[in-house]
Formats: sequence, structure tokens, C-alpha cells
Amino acid sequence: MTGTPPPPEHLHPTFDGGTDDRGGASEGDGADLSAEALGLLRLSAADPAACYARARALVARAETAGDPASALVALRAAGLAAKELGLLEEGIALLRRALARADGYGAALVRMNLVGLLAARGDVREALAEAERAEDVLRGPDADRLAANVACALARAGRVAEAGRVAAEALPRLRRGGDPVTLTGLLTNLGLARALTGDLGTAETALNEAVAAGEAAGLAHLAAMARANLAFAASRRGDVPRALRLFAAAEPGLTRERVAQCRFDLGETLVQAGLPGEARPLLAATLEEVAAHGYRCDIADGLLLLAHAELAGGDPERAAGTAERARAAFAAQERTGWMPLAEHCLLRARWAAGDRSAVFLRTAAATADRLAEGGWADTAAEARVIAARIALALGRPAGHLLEPVARAREEGPPPLRAAAWHAAALDRWACGDDDGARGAVDAGLRVVEEYAEVFGALELRARAAGLGEELAAFGLRLARSARELLLAEERRRAAVRPVSLRPPRDPVRAAALSELRALSARHAAARAHDAPPAEVSRLEAAIRARTRTRSGEPGARVPLDAARLEAALGARTLVELVRVENDLHAVTVGEGRFQHHHLAPYDEALHHARLACFALRRLALRKDDSQARTGLDRACERLDRLLAPLGRQGGELVIAPTGLLHALPWAVLPFLRGRPYTIVPSAAAWLRARSADVPRPSRRVVLASGPGLAHAQEEVRAVRRLYPDARSFLGPAARAETIRDALAGADVAHLAAHGEFRDGGALFSRLRLADGPLMLCDLEELAAPPRLVVLSACDLGRTGEGDRDAVTSMVGVLLALGTATVIASVAPVGDADAPAFMAAFHARLVAGRTPAEALADVDRSAGVAGFNCYGAG
Repeated sequence: MTGTPPPPEHLHPTFDGGTDDRGGASEGDGADLSAEALGLLRLSAADPAACYARARALVARAETAGDPASALVALRAAGLAAKELGLLEEGIALLRRALARADGYGAALVRMNLVGLLAARGDVREALAEAERAEDVLRGPDADRLAANVACALARAGRVAEAGRVAAEALPRLRRGGDPVTLTGLLTNLGLARALTGDLGTAETALNEAVAAGEAAGLAHLAAMARANLAFAASRRGDVPRALRLFAAAEPGLTRERVAQCRFDLGETLVQAGLPGEARPLLAATLEEVAAHGYRCDIADGLLLLAHAELAGGDPERAAGTAERARAAFAAQERTGWMPLAEHCLLRARWAAGDRSAVFLRTAAATADRLAEGGWADTAAEARVIAARIALALGRPAGHLLEPVARAREEGPPPLRAAAWHAAALDRWACGDDDGARGAVDAGLRVVEEYAEVFGALELRARAAGLGEELAAFGLRLARSARELLLAEERRRAAVRPVSLRPPRDPVRAAALSELRALSARHAAARAHDAPPAEVSRLEAAIRARTRTRSGEPGARVPLDAARLEAALGARTLVELVRVENDLHAVTVGEGRFQHHHLAPYDEALHHARLACFALRRLALRKDDSQARTGLDRACERLDRLLAPLGRQGGELVIAPTGLLHALPWAVLPFLRGRPYTIVPSAAAWLRARSADVPRPSRRVVLASGPGLAHAQEEVRAVRRLYPDARSFLGPAARAETIRDALAGADVAHLAAHGEFRDGGALFSRLRLADGPLMLCDLEELAAPPRLVVLSACDLGRTGEGDRDAVTSMVGVLLALGTATVIASVAPVGDADAPAFMAAFHARLVAGRTPAEALADVDRSAGVAGFNCYGAG
């Protein structure tokens, strides 16, 4: 099923102590010591490192001066600060020392401080027992400070609703008081309690107030804690870019334990963003950190987060084992309220592993009931969705299971809403209500579309749209005609790709790109075949992180206009490949007809496409490789038979592939040799590219060659003879930022350089220029797109293994920016073959042929067989 983000598995940063003005002061040095001690208690929340050092020194001075009251307060301050600095056991030991010296009201104050530290260690029962011993003693503001810590301990125990009630009861009194430290902490606790139970509006209100209260009082540390938890709430709402911005702003102001908890939350957000491969190492490293410092409560929480990351990464067996460890840790800590969340993760793992048994159905329903009883409403709803899916797979009714999740379809987190609508669609279809099923699919896809629009980074947008992949596939199955199938597939593709890409200029990102370019150039010159140095990796990570914080802009979701498409095609034929489960279909549109063709199993077509790509790569590098030639011919013949209905279509072809078929060297297929065609992300993308293909009265041409290619400058000079007014950049003049700026608004851009495709790191696919690489992420900085771009370079037409719709390839980004047509190769390019080939191509362009016609009309050797025409054609 469509996965949902992990539930809230751990308690987030909270306030553990309080200040007090009790104890009085005597004359002389004693008065000074007492005042200093009370000041340190306040400092423990604002500057733990300074507090710890000064408090430890003050303990010794107070004991020497015979001032036990000051020593007691200094021990409390040192214990609280130690906890913030990752010295949990030492902090508890210091508070135990203080407790041994205290009695009456003073002892109750120490117990109040112990509550938070014991809860962090996982001794929740003992923490609540200490609170019970103190609550009959403490009065006024101190009682409210105790309430802040009790709320923390209750939430750690999994009694989240009770924690919220305790915090809400104390809040009005704290607002009237003069203790911004405790007010900020209690607001943070209240906000988190509300977020954990799904009340995100109230949560964000409380957390915003906590940030404001902390900043107004000069409590940067506490304000950073509140901001980190505001990021958590934003993530739960589905606003991942905002959450990432808040995490980045909060972390520099946090101390060791709080940094760890912030990184746990960040790991969960990365999983939600579709990046479990990045979340897993982050969570594993953070787990090691908290284990080393004795934060056993955080260990249990982190294990459950790691289990969800492993599950999202496609490893349900490992996830089940990690979730079992988390459940055992919760049980050992008597945190029974959190145990159902571990059971929920186990439930998801069994579903992902394919269990559809009657026994599993009963387990899922029982787990959902326990989650609901514990107050975990959203997680209970997801468990019921899983139970409903199992029931439907067994041919049993599921309406009684779905009825309680009706609210989740409208108000839950986006992944849960999409999953709930999917289950409703399946249920209606099983009951024979096909129209109802289509309506549920439509509602679920609207949720996915709105969620994808949150993201400004193409990579994350594509992953967010993948949330609806299974739902969209079901919608394809429900299509009743070729026209409906095309419109359903177009809607699936539209969620991945924005109508246009125009990110705001980011000076910080631009500076990091310049630094990365210089480092990459030095590295390439010194060690061409070594792994990138650590500094390059660090800069790439920083650029990637900065890019991901971009928010998207809601766009008008306009369905494909079939009539407009037919009119624009004219004598052309659209061929849109559609994958329905493991079957490859095609919809063709031409001569006023929509036709549906069932082609072959997708895996079979993909197998032969991969063989063709592999053989062409070998042949491009070694023209006399007869084995590669034979392999290429056989793979192409097999693909030609599998795709035979496409070859019978008339006119120029507009081909919208699916999956890795985007990266096929289409020109080598027998039915396309010498025939004009263009490759497009979708029919709607082709229409947009056509609207961008408007020649300008004064043609502006940019030509550039990169270093390290014997024939690149020869190629550029040959092309320039056809464009006498072109701006040419050769040798040292071909600098990355210069070329990028020159590309803006150009009619024709031809770049001959070494190309490098980065699978898994698409932002850093690149062209090598004089001063370093021109990267895909540089192209996003273009002020205006060039109309036609020719990338005379190896591999830059390729797309990544996980990029089903070619969104994050260099071609995909150029088309999203508004470029009309791109010529690029999906294979290595022969340096010696390129000059004559490109000169002939441009000669036909100048003579008035379209790019697709010009490319089809030029004879090809293996060294240039990988070039495809993309976009308007």
C-alpha cells in the first residue's frame, strides 16, 4: 500500500527544570554566593555550558564557605546543565547529592528537577514517583514548574493526552507569572502533546508562542528547542520544505541532547520526503550518540524511527527486527503507551512483506483498536486501512473497517488521506460501484497533487507524487477507453512535474555552487579517477539541503485538453507508453483516433532496452566490437517486435515513454531509423514545449567547447560557420558561470564538452568547462530558458533508476524551465564522430528543418547513435 510517514515515536525536547527564589540570603559573602547560585539556576536554561562550569566551581566554594543552601542550589544547576550537555548520569548523580542534603521544600525542588532527568534515562515510573512526592509540597509557581516536568514524563510514558491536560491546566497561571523559562518549556510540551495527537493547529499556535516567549526573554536555547519542535509539527502537516528550514535554523542553538532529538525528527522528515537512504545513516549515528550518553528513552524512540526508515527503504525483514527491539525497550522502560506504535510498525512490515492472511487481518484490527485506545488517532486510522486492504484481498467486506477512518480522508496527514481514499476506492470497486471507485481515486489523487505542490525541489516533488503511484495505477485499471487511459496517465505524470520551474535566486546556494565548482576543478585536474574529497561531498550535501528547503507554488491543475492535443499534433502521432502493474500498454493519438495497444510485459521490454543500452555503450567506445554489434542488433529486433504497433503509426512520432525507457537510444530501433521523432515527459509537456517554440526575429546563438576533448573546438568552429553572428566560447573563455549567463534567452545553444551523468545525484550531473563543471543545479539559476539546447556530451539524456518520469535529468530540468527542444545523448559520444554529425545537423536546421527532422536526416555511426530529440521536436 501507499506508505504513510512514521508516527511520533519519541518525545521531543522539553523543559526539565525551573528557577526559584526561595532560600533567602545572609549578610556578606553568603549573600553573594546565594545570589550567584540562584543566577546559575536560571542560566542552566539559557547557557548550559557556562552554567555547568560555574556551578561546579560554586559548589566547592559554597562548601568551603559553609553555605549549604548555596551549594544545594548550585548542585541543582550543575545537574540540569549536565543533562543538556550529554552528561545525563552525572546530572542525576549531582541531583542525588543535592537530595541527600535537602529536606522539606528544598528536597521537593530537587525532586522536581529529577523528574526530567529520570524520564530521559527511561526510568519513567521513578520519575513520576518523584513528582508524586513533590506535588504535595510545592506551591505557586514551583507547582507549575513541576507540572511542566510531569507533562514531559507522562508523554515519555505514552500518556500523551494526559500530558496535554496537565500542561493546559498550568498554562494560564504561567502566562500571568514572571517565569519565561517555565512558560516556554510548558508551551513546548503542550504544543508537542497536541501535535502527537494530531491537533496540528493548536500545536503550532502553542509552539509559535513558545518561540516568541523564549526570544523575548533572551532564552535563545529554549527558543531553538521550540523552533525545532515547530519543525516537527510542520513536517506532520506535510510541509516538508518549511520543516527543513526550521530544523536548519534551530540546530545551531541546541545543546547535545537537543541536537540528537532534533536529528531524530529530521530523520523522520527525510523518510516522509521519500529519502530513507539518507535517513537511515543519520538515525543510526544519532542512536550511537544517545546510547553513549545514557539517554535510554531516546534509544527506544530512535529504534522505532530507524525501523520506519528501514521499512521505507524496502527492507521489511530488518524493519521488523528493529521494531521488535524498540518494543522490548519500551517494555523494559515501562513506557506501555508507546508499545502499540512499535506494533504498528510491525504491522506495516508484515503488509510490505506480502502477508494477506486471515490471522493477519485479526492482528491488524486488534492493533488498530489498541492504538485508538491510546490516543494515537492517525496511526490507528492507518492500521484500519491496512486491515481493510487485507479484508479486500481475502474477498471479505471492509466497509466496517473503513467507516472509522472517514475523518482521516479529509483531515489526516496527506499520506494517510491518500491511503484511506485508495482503500475506499478498492472497497467501492469490490461492491460493484465503479463510478464510486473512480470518484475515490480522483479524491485521493487530488490529495497527492496538493501535497506534491508543497515542494519546490524537483527531486522531492517527484518522490511526493510517488505517494500516489499505486492509487494512480488502480485508476489506470478503471479506465474504460483509450481516451480515459491517456487522461489518467497524464494526470499521474502531471503530479510529478510543475507547470514551470522558476526557483528564486538563492545567494547562499550560488556561493556554495561556485565553491564546489572550484573544488571540483582542482580535484578533476589532480585525481581524475579518485572518489571526491570530503569537502566536495560536504558542499554537495549543503547545496542539496538548501535546494530541498524551497517551497513550491500551487499551480492550476488543468486536465489535458484532448481536442487541443489532436489539433496540435496535425500529421504527427502521439505514442504514450503506460505501465499498468507489470504490463506495458500504449495509447496512440493520430488521425482523429485514440487507440489502446497492449504491448508486452514491462519487465521484458525493460530487459531488452537495458541490453540495447549496454551494447551501444560498448560499441560507442569500441567500434570494432562485433559481439556488442550483434547484441545491439538482437535487442533492437526484439524491441521492434514488442513495440510493433507503434511502428505502424503514421507521420512524425511524439513518444512519451515510461520508466527507464526514457533513456532508450530510440534511433537504433528499426522502425525509427531515419524517421523524425521526439521524446517527451508527457503529452501535456509536449504542448507546453510547443508553445515555447517561438522563433525570435533576431536569432541569438551561443556556442561553447569544454576541455579535454580533441575535437570539441573543431566541432564548435564547424557549427559557427553556419551562424556567423554566434557568440563562441573556446578554451579558457568557456567558463561555467559565463556560459550559464549567456544561455539565458538564447535561441540556439550548442555545448560540446565532457558530460557526466550522476545516478542518485542528479543535481550534480555536469558538463566539464574551463573552470569546472556546469551542473544541472546551475541551470535552475537561468533567468530565461534557451529555446533549443544541443548537449554534445556523453550520457546527459539519461535518467536515474528511480526517476520513472525523467524529472530530474538534465533534459527534464531544461524542459521544466521552459526550453522548447533539447538534443542529448543517452550513450557515450565519439569525440571524432561528433563534429561532422553536428555540422550536418545544424546545416539542416539553418535550411529550415525542425530539430526532429534534422536529427533524423543525418547518418549515424555508433559514436552518435545515442542522440535523441526531446521536447517540441
